Amino acid sequence: MRLGNEALFRERGDLIGGKRVGLLTNPTGVDTRLVHTADRLHAAEGVTLAALFGPEHGIWGSAPDGAAVAESHDDRYRVAAYSLYGETRRPTAQMLDGIDVMLVDIQDVGVRFYTFIYTMAYTMAACGAHDVPVAVLDRPNPIGGDVLEGNGLNAAFSSFVGAYPILLRHGMTVGELAGFFNAEYGLGTSLTVVPMAGWQRDMRFADTGLFWTPPSPNMPTPDTAAVYPGTCLFEGTNVSEGRGTTRPFEQIGAPYVDARTLAEDLNALDLSGVIFRPTHFIPTSSKFQDQVCGGVQVHVADPETFRPVRAGLEMVSAIRQRYPEAFAWREPTAGTSYFFDKLAGTDAVRKAIERGTPAGEIVAGWREDIEAFEAVRQPYLIY
Repeated sequence: MRLGNEALFRERGDLIGGKRVGLLTNPTGVDTRLVHTADRLHAAEGVTLAALFGPEHGIWGSAPDGAAVAESHDDRYRVAAYSLYGETRRPTAQMLDGIDVMLVDIQDVGVRFYTFIYTMAYTMAACGAHDVPVAVLDRPNPIGGDVLEGNGLNAAFSSFVGAYPILLRHGMTVGELAGFFNAEYGLGTSLTVVPMAGWQRDMRFADTGLFWTPPSPNMPTPDTAAVYPGTCLFEGTNVSEGRGTTRPFEQIGAPYVDARTLAEDLNALDLSGVIFRPTHFIPTSSKFQDQVCGGVQVHVADPETFRPVRAGLEMVSAIRQRYPEAFAWREPTAGTSYFFDKLAGTDAVRKAIERGTPAGEIVAGWREDIEAFEAVRQPYLIY
C-alpha cells in the first residue's frame, strides 16, 4: 500500500520542487510510517512550506464538532496556520498570496455529510480563482468504494453537511471526488490527483494495513467510520449519538429508552451483517450529559453485507415507534430546515418515517438515485 503523499515525494517532486507550498491537512496527513506530510515538506530541500490550512476541528484535530477555529501561527514550521472553519470557509486572496501550489492531504470517511470534502472543494474553487494549482494526495475510502447507499441531495437542503448532490455513501476517494467536483461543478481548478498504489475498491480500512489516525475527535476508530453513515442521522434527533462516550456513533440511546427492548426490536429485523447489543452509558458531554442512557451498541459482524444507512433508518424508526411521546426531531433554528433533513439531504425521509413507512421501503425508493450517481461518477474513478 502506498499513499498519495508517498508518491508525491518519490515520483512527483516536480509538483513541489522550488515552490512555496500551502498544505490543507489535519492529523490524518501522515504516511504509512505515520510521518506527517508537513514534516516532510518542512525538511525537503528546495521546498518551502509556506502556510497550513485546517478544516473543521483544526489542523491538529483538537476542536470539538461545530466549534469555530481561530487562525494561529505554527511555531514548529514558523508559518501561518489558517482556519477554514472559522471566519471563513475558503482561503482568501491574502491567505493564498505567495503560494505556488496547494496540497490537500486529508482523510475522508466516505459520507456526504462529513465536512472535509467541502473544505477541499471550496479551497479548490478559491485556488482556481487565484491561479494556484492544487494537488490532492489520495487516500483510501475507509468504508470501501464498491457500495453506494442513500439518496441524492435535494438542492433545497444544501448546506455545509451536504453541498453537492452526491449520495449519502458515495464510494469515492478524496482524489476521485476532487476530479468529480472540479469537472461537474465548474470549480476552475488546475488539478492534479496523486494516486495511491495497492488500493482496490472492495477494500475496507482493515484490508489496507494502514494505521488509523482519527480524522476528528469523535471518529476514534475504523469501527466508528463503518457505522457512521447511519448513526450520524441521530444528530438530527433528541437521541444521543454517543458523543461524550468512548464509543461515539457506535452506541446510541436516551434516558427514555429501554436498552433490552430496543435491542430485541432491532435484532428481530434480522438485518444483514449486524448485531445490536443492549447497553447503558453516561455521556460526559453533549446530549444527556451526566445522565444514564439506555440504548444499543452496533456490532458489525460482516462489513461486506452490512448496510449502515439502512440500519440507521431502522434504528430511528424503531425508537420513534416505541417512544412516540418522548422521541423528537432536533428543532430547526429560525428560517432553516430540520437538521435531520440537512443530513438526509431531503425532508422526504423524515416525513416517510413520520408516516410509518418501513425503512426497507424508503431504501428501495433510492434505486434510481443510486443508478444515476453510479453512472455520473464513473468517468472520475481512478481505481
